[in-house]
Amino acid sequence: MRRRHSLPLLASLIPLSLVLSACGGSSAADTGATSEDGPGSGAKVTLNVGDQKGGSESLLRAAGELENLDYQIKWSTFTSGPPLLEAVNAKAVDIGGVGNTPPVFAAAAKSKISVVGATHGSSKGEAILVPKDSSLRSPAELRGRKIAVAQGSSAHFQLIASLQQAGLTPSDVRITLLQPADALAAFNSGKVDAWAVWDPYTAQVLRSGARILTSGEGIVNGLGFQVAAPAALADGAKSKAVADYLQRLQRAQDWVFKHPEEWAKVWSKETGLPYEVAFDAVKRSTGTRVTVAVDDAAVASEQKIADTFTELKLIPGKVVFKDFVDTRFNRDLPPSTTPARSYGKDS
Repeated sequence: MRRRHSLPLLASLIPLSLVLSACGGSSAADTGATSEDGPGSGAKVTLNVGDQKGGSESLLRAAGELENLDYQIKWSTFTSGPPLLEAVNAKAVDIGGVGNTPPVFAAAAKSKISVVGATHGSSKGEAILVPKDSSLRSPAELRGRKIAVAQGSSAHFQLIASLQQAGLTPSDVRITLLQPADALAAFNSGKVDAWAVWDPYTAQVLRSGARILTSGEGIVNGLGFQVAAPAALADGAKSKAVADYLQRLQRAQDWVFKHPEEWAKVWSKETGLPYEVAFDAVKRSTGTRVTVAVDDAAVASEQKIADTFTELKLIPGKVVFKDFVDTRFNRDLPPSTTPARSYGKDS
């Protein structure tokens, strides 16, 4: 999932244009901010990577994983997963990270994408939030209530799954499709009764006194993906660079797991988040992630998401998720990360 975009700033809020989203809804990419790492004119390959503010570039740099590259990285920044995958489809980006739902929507649109890497972590940060003075105490009480969520985001599926667990359907509530900046404004002004979103927005709002009505823990699969352009994978040199890039991401994520406070400081500086908010999000969400194989269990879990959206007629037709998966890079994972997992619940 990632951005470097301008979401509207709200006077009483931290700069949401700088907040990291691991999941994302739909909004436009800011192509004006790019940077390069690695050898200059001598580099034979340039890997075009889609990112978000405080995302993979910040993570790799903090972990020392942008050193000694034998290829260049050109970073392009996005507000969220769907526009990043549009760029992958257009071959403007070779690879980028998104949450568990944007690839489903991209697959439904017949986009040219290949899921090549995965991470798994806690879904506690994916939550349905209510104001501190709300009378709502359980998801079942959401019937007839107005709920803000970003369309096509991981929060979108978490909302639907939470409603289903409570015996409700989307038609039983009033879903308002809003990007996070607008959703937060609506939430704070009382224009919506609840907000389905992810960390660090969850951490930010909780610090302001809001409550978690329910979280995605045990409900959604906690997966995130690296998604590549098939054309890049067909290029031998770029495919080799992708393999190296995925390994560097894995080592960087391992570094975060061991250095949560240090990463929270970097993340805070990169995003403009208060340190306390960043550290809350790291402890609950980003610091829990580990690299996993894109295996049958992961594909089956994503197929369930696709089938759910198809049944609700939120995407057109049947999506066969495995047709958008390339498992060649699973072999590069160390044995400790590759055991089969079940993603029916967080694990």
